[in-house]
Amino acid sequence: MLGTLRQDGSPRISPIEPHLVQGRLLVGAMAWSAKAADLLRDRRYVLHSAVTGADSGEGELKLYGAAAQASQDLRTAATTAWWSGQRAEQAVVFTLRIATALFIEWDIEHALMTVHRWSARGGYSHISRGYP
Repeated sequence: MLGTLRQDGSPRISPIEPHLVQGRLLVGAMAWSAKAADLLRDRRYVLHSAVTGADSGEGELKLYGAAAQASQDLRTAATTAWWSGQRAEQAVVFTLRIATALFIEWDIEHALMTVHRWSARGGYSHISRGYP
């Protein structure tokens, strides 16, 4: 799920299909969509992995940063992306630049949550704590 900011500053969340292309994280939006308008106006985003079950123990990935329009080369290199079959004016493709990444690991058996954090400024760190 991709979180963006609406023109009035309120949050918007949208489903998204990210693609890794030449070491870059790409997402596309229909050119007329609110998602595209949000990112063209305010580049800030949050990307959160899908969670399929409350007690599944699956990890959660959260990325924070700024989006920039992808080059034509990157856009074209994403041959399996939905926009590859569209005319260029029908889709806006963004590169998600990552400022901060979090991975939350859940150890259900031991009721332990570990947060792995990386940022360009702070590097890597992690912390564990019990829950609930």
